[in-house]
Amino acid sequence: MSADIPIRRLWPEPSELPLDDAALTALYGRADRPRLRVNFVASLDGAVTLEGYSAGLSGTPDKRVFGLLRMLCDALVVAAGTLRHEGYRAVRLNERRRAWRREQGLAEYPTLVVVSHSLDLDPAQAAFADAPVRPIVLTHPGAEPPPGLTDVADVLRFGDDRLDLTAGLAELHRRGLAQLLCEGGPHLFGALTAADLVDELCLTVAPLLAGPGSGRITAGDAAPPRQLALQHVLAAGDGALLTRYARG
Repeated sequence: MSADIPIRRLWPEPSELPLDDAALTALYGRADRPRLRVNFVASLDGAVTLEGYSAGLSGTPDKRVFGLLRMLCDALVVAAGTLRHEGYRAVRLNERRRAWRREQGLAEYPTLVVVSHSLDLDPAQAAFADAPVRPIVLTHPGAEPPPGLTDVADVLRFGDDRLDLTAGLAELHRRGLAQLLCEGGPHLFGALTAADLVDELCLTVAPLLAGPGSGRITAGDAAPPRQLALQHVLAAGDGALLTRYARG
């Protein structure tokens, strides 16, 4: 086992034995078509953060799946606000996960994709300055990049006075980035839902009550409800539930 806290499958086909990384990789897998997967952790009472940060909700099993999902994706999509607030570093993987990617014919590292309306980004942040693969920034034509941003990232513009997410994701697919993993934040999740771009949600339910004050995993303008089907439920030894829902 690669982790001290076991993860077992509750549904479908409950398993008594803990799942190793190979079994988890098979459960989450890669799709045979373009896919946008969203990954979040929330408390039992629906909070997206604890004391302002998502890390307070995430235990060892959630972090384990978090790392596997990064290994499986072609590109990691994140909102600029989340990038700044959570202090994202360069997206890197350990040698074992890089070797798995090489065996699958994938680039050693996923590409970081930052979604930003204002381009309020710091080119010196490690997510850009130390990136093993040149990041991509999705924005709209009216946004002006800060000095140095285009030296460390490709800035792509879609839409008019606001970013056209559908066109932006289509360009990522054109570049060969078909398996997309979004780590938030809530406003980006809400916008992707409104545009009907979300194919899958991986949600970890942390075994605690955060109390009032924190927002939900989604935010923004109202959007029609989208139906997803349950794919699996995993139980971690720390009491967390790891769920996966997908279209159809």
